[in-house]
Amino acid sequence: MERLKALARILPRVAVAVGAGALLGWSFEPQDRPWLAIVAVPLLLAALNGVSKKGGFLVGSGFGITYYAVLVPWLTVIGGDAAIALAILEGLFYGVFGLFAGQVLKHRLWMLWIPGLWVATEYATASVPFGGFPWGRLAWAFADSSLGKLASLVGIAGLSFVIALLGVLVYAVLRRRSALSLRAVALVAGIAIVGLSGLVTLSTEGNGQTVTAAMIQGNVPGKGLEFLGRARTVTKNHMNATLDLQKQVEAGTQVKPDLVIWPENSTDIDPYKDAETRADIETAVQAVKVPILVGAVTEGPGPNERQTTGIVWDPNTGAGQRYAKRHPVPFGEYVPFREQLLPYIKRLEMVGRQTAPGVGPGLMPINGVTYGDLICFELAYDNVVSDVAKGGAQILIVQTNNATYGGTGQPEQQFAITRMRAIETGRTVLVASTSGISGVITPDGKVEHKSGEFVRDVYVAEVPVRDAKTLATRLGGWPQWILTGLGILGALVALVSGRKPRAGNPPAATPDREKVPV
Repeated sequence: MERLKALARILPRVAVAVGAGALLGWSFEPQDRPWLAIVAVPLLLAALNGVSKKGGFLVGSGFGITYYAVLVPWLTVIGGDAAIALAILEGLFYGVFGLFAGQVLKHRLWMLWIPGLWVATEYATASVPFGGFPWGRLAWAFADSSLGKLASLVGIAGLSFVIALLGVLVYAVLRRRSALSLRAVALVAGIAIVGLSGLVTLSTEGNGQTVTAAMIQGNVPGKGLEFLGRARTVTKNHMNATLDLQKQVEAGTQVKPDLVIWPENSTDIDPYKDAETRADIETAVQAVKVPILVGAVTEGPGPNERQTTGIVWDPNTGAGQRYAKRHPVPFGEYVPFREQLLPYIKRLEMVGRQTAPGVGPGLMPINGVTYGDLICFELAYDNVVSDVAKGGAQILIVQTNNATYGGTGQPEQQFAITRMRAIETGRTVLVASTSGISGVITPDGKVEHKSGEFVRDVYVAEVPVRDAKTLATRLGGWPQWILTGLGILGALVALVSGRKPRAGNPPAATPDREKVPV
């Protein structure tokens, strides 16, 4: 009976956390209401204040599961069960956050440790299992906000810390039991953070050199899981779009590009081994007489393996530099525990051959300019982006294929992530997609061009070549590691010291009946 009463007392808190999770999910594209993030965090903290460890886990889990259910409904294209499984898996990380945060809130340094614990949680979701899924980081929602500019200084992890800190400050101001002095400090600090972020300036000036690039979105014959059912059609669509571009160049209605970019999966058939595919690429390359970066699926390196690659196809020397995607998507491009799972989940046979990860960053020197190639989802992974940025990439390229998720909101979310990467690295990002969204993003995160979905789109842009590195690029992973360590330290100290009151603001005694003794 006591357990039932305790559960009944925790359910209103779980309901508040569920609402907070929904609000946080709506802060991202395609709803694009970033201010909701600064509402969702204090709501979650209010639900966690005074709960036991087990109660904190329940509250945090309700928040996290709802958050991811609202954030990635596009995964239902693969299957409703896949969307539910992902929401539960990622949501449980926030259950662990809730377990620790409920205890950290009792400590005098809670206002510092809660944002660190949030960053630690994001780091965990971006790391495990199978390399993680870094889609739900607070920073991704702020490309259009002055706060987003802080990513150029402290990186994505640092920006997530700042946003979580703002949520903490809002909670401190609104919490009835907060001392007046604490409320005043929190209010001033919050205003200062927002105000100072508006003073950050983002340079878009290059080193005096420019490059003219053409992004080819040839479109696909269908969408959903069958979008590449006619692989040769996809390749010919991109070949024909390139040939039409050359006709415009010859007619004087379009400038001649220095580089042409085809998207990921612009050929799903290995051009090294298939004569027709190779001939289509050669036709396009010989027409424009400049290198084409081709997105190709190639066979190998092992039996029953493949790789998703970007290949520089030169009009004089043919296929040359090659980058293989380093972070293939689990259950999308390869199946973990394949032999054990395939007998029970027949749908996984649709994945086909295992995608083997590439080795080394996508740094590609082409005609005196160093490009950093990123392929689709891997642009969300810090180490992949950092390696090309620190390695000297002067312009970033994203080759992507979002046809499976067209019209679901996923392409908009990925484009927002791409914009944040432009701000973080201070680089122009050239995006080529099979079916959208393609575009050009300037080094300050602004959108020069954004295509529609499931249309042909050819866009030619003259962009600056940049050498200067942002502070975020120079710092690399240090903000992530320091802030994660701060959060872990806070959790450990809070667990050990237990119920020590906060200096100047002792926590109110929490009756045992408010805790969940389960």
